[in-house]
Amino acid sequence: MEGMRAEFIAPCGMNCRLCIGFQRDKNKCLGCRYEDAIIYVTKESRHCVIKSCQKKSADGYCFECDSFPCRRLKNLDKRYRTKYHMSMLENLEYISQYGIDSFLNLEQQRWVCPGCHEIISVHRLNCLSCGIKIFDSQ
Repeated sequence: MEGMRAEFIAPCGMNCRLCIGFQRDKNKCLGCRYEDAIIYVTKESRHCVIKSCQKKSADGYCFECDSFPCRRLKNLDKRYRTKYHMSMLENLEYISQYGIDSFLNLEQQRWVCPGCHEIISVHRLNCLSCGIKIFDSQ
């Protein structure tokens, strides 16, 4: 199992390690911070307005921006809170307050399947590895 790493945390606060695009075998996305993103990532990630925003530093996070949280990030956060049981804004606020290492430790505990101990996908109700039900509904 590949664990949580800082390079998997997108500028918007999404943990790319939890994304179905990262976890699938076919047309695998390597995360928003992957150097050769133009070749390997999904169409959605490649054209992400938040990822390519010029108001943050190249390797920074959205919370570093004077416009934080911007409308696009608020809309994305609302969708993920409603459908996928997570919040990019909460992630970013946690990283800003406690640091990336503490956030990664928290994510490692929160997003591991209780059955097989593999990292689960935020986009699925069941663990992709063992099939155990993680969430009631999305």
